[in-house]
Amino acid sequence: QVQLVESGGGLVQAGGSLRLSCAASGSIFSIKQMGWYCQAPGKQRELVAAITNGGSINYADSVKGRFTISRDNAKNTVYLQMNSLKLEDTAVYYCNADLVDNRRYRNDYWGQGTQVTVSS
Repeated sequence: QVQLVESGGGLVQAGGSLRLSCAASGSIFSIKQMGWYCQAPGKQRELVAAITNGGSINYADSVKGRFTISRDNAKNTVYLQMNSLKLEDTAVYYCNADLVDNRRYRNDYWGQGTQVTVSS
C-alpha cells in the first residue's frame, strides 16, 4: 500500500506565494519520478513540474521562472514553491509518483489533491 499526502494549498492574492508538499509513504522500494499536476474546472489535468530521482526537472512553459520543484529523496517528499502566482494558476494540484513498490511492481500513484486559489 502506497500513500501520497499533500499539504500547503490555500487562498492567496495574485503575486503571492505558496509552497506545496507531498510525502510518499508505505511499501515503497524506489521512486523514479515525483511531480505535480494541476486541473482547473472544465480542463484536463496537466503537468506542472516533475523531478526524477536523479534530479532532472521538467516544467510546464506557463510556470517556468515562477515555480520551483525540489525533492528530498531521504524523506520521499517533493515540494513545489510557487511564486508570482497568477489568477490562471487557480486549480486543484495533484501530487504524482512513478515508483516501484516492495513487490517490485512499477505504477503511478496520485495524491488526493489540494486546492490552490489565486484571487485578484
